[in-house]
Amino acid sequence: MSNILPVVFIHGFIGTLDVASYESPHAAPDLLGYGEHQSAPIDAISLPGQVEHLRAFVDARFGRKPVDIVGHSVGGAIAMLFAHTYPEYVRRVVNVEGNFTLDDAFWSASVGRMSSNEAGAMMNKFRSDPVAWISGSVIAPAPHLSEIAIRWLSHQPASTLRAMGQSVVTTTGDDNYLAALEQVFDRHPVYLLSGEHSRKDWNVPDWALEKCAGDHTLANSGHLMMLDNDVAFSAAIKRFLAE
Repeated sequence: MSNILPVVFIHGFIGTLDVASYESPHAAPDLLGYGEHQSAPIDAISLPGQVEHLRAFVDARFGRKPVDIVGHSVGGAIAMLFAHTYPEYVRRVVNVEGNFTLDDAFWSASVGRMSSNEAGAMMNKFRSDPVAWISGSVIAPAPHLSEIAIRWLSHQPASTLRAMGQSVVTTTGDDNYLAALEQVFDRHPVYLLSGEHSRKDWNVPDWALEKCAGDHTLANSGHLMMLDNDVAFSAAIKRFLAE
């Protein structure tokens, strides 16, 4: 049991990554611009800024001791960049459909191109019918998802999404981005987790498949697999991190 490290869950572009079925020691901090940090300056809200924010969080919560990190979607890109920038802070990485290419950033990139008024109107539309919004992203919508959708949509302002979308394009479109990710695969065990219905749209390079420490696809799940089946999602992460 002494080999168990705390796990830091890094949420994606919108909402949170609180995994109810994960009982082992863990933390799910809000990124800059989200939740308790919604008032963060816009110029601080970027993928590199989130890496520094996570470093400060790990310092404060775990005293610079290594952790395992799980990142979903844009949070997967942040997890990989964190491991690249601060390799001594990380033992293992679970990349949950994290961005490898600009093709993985279709929605975030489109929001990044919106004007402030357009992004605000988009969020107002989602908030007017949160069930309809979240139903388009889960395989089998359930009644409890209404509460989750409301909470996720209130977790960040439209300005945060615009800033993050712009940074996703700038960061993942950089010529050196994939080389940095490959260094993470060379230094750390990196596990790939995807949903059955979204895996085909995840642009994982061949070298990542060859170098990864494990690769698993959750049946009957999509990109929001933690909502499709939180028990199976947690179990997959636990299996990875028990190796």
